[in-house]
Amino acid sequence: MTSRGMSSAVPTALLADRIRRAGEVAAEHGVDLLLVTPGTDLRYLLDADGASHERLTCLVLAAAGHRAPPALVVPRLEAPGWAHLPLDELGVEVVTWNDGEDPYLLVSDLAGGPTRLAVADEMPARHVFGLREALPEAAQYLAGPIVTELRMRKDAAEVDELRAAGAAIDRVHARMGEFLKAGRSEAQVGADIAAAIVEEGHTEAAFVIVGSGPNGASPHHDVSDRVIESGDVVVVDIGGPLPSGYYSDCTRTYAVGAEPPARVQDAYAALQDAQERAVAAVRPGVTAEQVDAVARARLTDAGLGERFLHRTGHGIGLDVHEDPYIVGGNTLALEPGMAFSVEPGVYLDGDWGARIEDIVVVTDHGCERLNNRPHDLVVL
Repeated sequence: MTSRGMSSAVPTALLADRIRRAGEVAAEHGVDLLLVTPGTDLRYLLDADGASHERLTCLVLAAAGHRAPPALVVPRLEAPGWAHLPLDELGVEVVTWNDGEDPYLLVSDLAGGPTRLAVADEMPARHVFGLREALPEAAQYLAGPIVTELRMRKDAAEVDELRAAGAAIDRVHARMGEFLKAGRSEAQVGADIAAAIVEEGHTEAAFVIVGSGPNGASPHHDVSDRVIESGDVVVVDIGGPLPSGYYSDCTRTYAVGAEPPARVQDAYAALQDAQERAVAAVRPGVTAEQVDAVARARLTDAGLGERFLHRTGHGIGLDVHEDPYIVGGNTLALEPGMAFSVEPGVYLDGDWGARIEDIVVVTDHGCERLNNRPHDLVVL
């Protein structure tokens, strides 16, 4: 089954506007045709979830200025799974094909001879090569830059979903005292957190990091059999999607059983200040790299610059990692509606680590923080 078989949660008028704007941006990028297979780009455009299998399912969207109407090419046996979508209202023609037929030739017929195709970034290679054979004269480009232009700027409905996701994951962090205790393994704590993530409104726990003691110095640690000890500093980075598909992602650092030593508290205070300064720097017109620089400068001043091993943040929405990326070298100017994490960290290999992460969304005059749990090094 390709689609979830659920009624569309996104208003039809909003989907129609997204499809229209996608055609306009495609034209601005000099592309004739946008080809989107199942994935988060298709979910954004049609509110249709699913996976891409060996049978081609593809939204065929002509750039503005071309007469061809949008079409959804779908295997006939899977067409019922798309019947819940408002395709007639969106003006999207459904074109089915049977096993034994060549769906790529159908796309070629719908294309009407374009020479510049933009294919979804996550389109399986089997489909990319199939399209290349059916349209040998066409140049292929990645569709990512086109759809990113739309997805990077969240509308009010998307911000509402991200706000709900932030509140849901905050509720999980508020329960951390139930789970995080000396004598329990990271894996045991992680299992309880994963269950709580679902209990608090997510469809699944997409990731659970419980990095205790020296494991906290690995930014992308998962969980392990290490038993948490009294006095450990523990990094807890968790998140998942709501039924709408929009993600949460929030990190807090905890101390278990006892106050950490002064050297840890001093470093953590610098980290907390760096994160606060970076959030305060977020506003329209500031570049992504400037926000990164604010966090990095504070930690460098504290002698911890080399202990900050990663970018300051990543965009979030239907993907947990998407544009914009808050990193040195990204000169993109922030605009209202852009949503991303602000998550500096310090990592002392073999000893301990800490990270503080909030999701923020750019507003007309600054930003709104979507995670609101305390940032202090809480002792549980």
